[in-house]
Amino acid sequence: MTNQSIELKGTSVPFNQKVAFGIGMFANQMFPAILGIFMVVLVQDLGFPGWMWSLVYFFPRIFDSITDPIMGFISDNTKSKWGRRRQYVLVGAIVMGISYVFMWQLFKENSLEFNFWYFFIWSLIFYLGLTLFSVPYVAMGYEMSYDFHERTNIMAIAQWIGQWAWIIAPWFWVIMYDPDWFASAEEAVRELAIWVAIPCAICAIVPALFIKSESTLDKDYAPLNLKNVGNSLKQIYVSFLEAFKIKAFRKLCSATFLIYNAFNTVASLTFFVIVYKLFNGDAAVTGIWVSLFGCLGAIGTTFLVIPIITKLSKAFGKKNAFLIAQGISIIGYVLLWFLFVPGKPWLYILALPFFSFGIGSLFTIMMSMTADIIDIDELNSGLRREGIFGAIYWWMVKVGFAIAGALSGVIIAFVGFDPDLVTSDQQSAVNGLHAVFCFFPVVGTILAMYIMKDYDIDEEKANTVREELKAIRETAIKE
Repeated sequence: MTNQSIELKGTSVPFNQKVAFGIGMFANQMFPAILGIFMVVLVQDLGFPGWMWSLVYFFPRIFDSITDPIMGFISDNTKSKWGRRRQYVLVGAIVMGISYVFMWQLFKENSLEFNFWYFFIWSLIFYLGLTLFSVPYVAMGYEMSYDFHERTNIMAIAQWIGQWAWIIAPWFWVIMYDPDWFASAEEAVRELAIWVAIPCAICAIVPALFIKSESTLDKDYAPLNLKNVGNSLKQIYVSFLEAFKIKAFRKLCSATFLIYNAFNTVASLTFFVIVYKLFNGDAAVTGIWVSLFGCLGAIGTTFLVIPIITKLSKAFGKKNAFLIAQGISIIGYVLLWFLFVPGKPWLYILALPFFSFGIGSLFTIMMSMTADIIDIDELNSGLRREGIFGAIYWWMVKVGFAIAGALSGVIIAFVGFDPDLVTSDQQSAVNGLHAVFCFFPVVGTILAMYIMKDYDIDEEKANTVREELKAIRETAIKE
């Protein structure tokens, strides 16, 4: 017997199961959304230099990317009456919530070195919790349905719910820097971390409690014990190699890496670009304009991009929907070069509907495509390895995020930007940040579109694979 699941899943997934999965996505996106906002405090208020910013961005995420494939293997081979995933999602949610609170208990009166190491260590614990949660959680979504279009529907609903994190998160800019709320931003993050961690941890627990799973006690999985550690690491390595032998999967990972890395490199610069390009470096008079940038972009994704991309996927196929969406996003990035006008912040709103199509459509399409590729892997290997494939795919995302964080710190240092100076004293540095903000993502997007232009898994091919798998499963049941 192989470790394949021989359960013949229907084409339609109950709506409440999709919502339960989507609530987990809210937590999966809210934690990093707020983290990216809070990180500005490290530079703006606690005095972290660019190299410290790069290190606290880079190394915890590299640690996360190393633990992900190990967690994917463990999740795929867990024998339990609760199934392969739910218990890890539960434990990961709790670890994330607790560590997130402690991570942000930073005080300016402590030394810079103390704050750096305190934040660094708690970041590692948080990202360990994120691995425990996110790898099996994402795998849950991949295995919910075998239907080509139902997979897109599942991911669309999950991303729709998850996008509310990005609608809510930007308003933390207003709260953090409003003296009527908090005396300082460092005080704000200490308290707000609690209000973020508790509801997000609860949302992360929902999939563990409510998504159905079958017992795996009788499955012929690889043993998970200390004696088998060496063999397990070997199997992880082999699984990686086998996954990357699938050309379509290499394309998905590479394209996602380029788009997500390019986007996040500049996303962490949003605060500085808006405050210093549009308001001469005076954060106090910026008002809601930093918040509106992220909020309106997320609203556009929620109510415009996700519904449109879902329909485009059904009408023209997933690959073509991806190419259309990314082409539209390039228009948005170019418009931002012309519409960031000092004293006229409202102009940038005109670019946001176009800008939102890039990152807003990415995971709806790519996660659906990944599920199709997992079927091909099962046909080739006889194994169901949602955890491994999810870990590899998100490994590319997280490595990209780590590199993006490090790059943003390098960019700040390279252009000579100093948050203690007003724009008029460093105009060339501010212009440099603006140029990177607009055109760095364009380069990544164009490269990703080139890689995906000959992606060859369409509905016909996916359905053929599905029918072959169905026949194999029916034969296994009869035997």
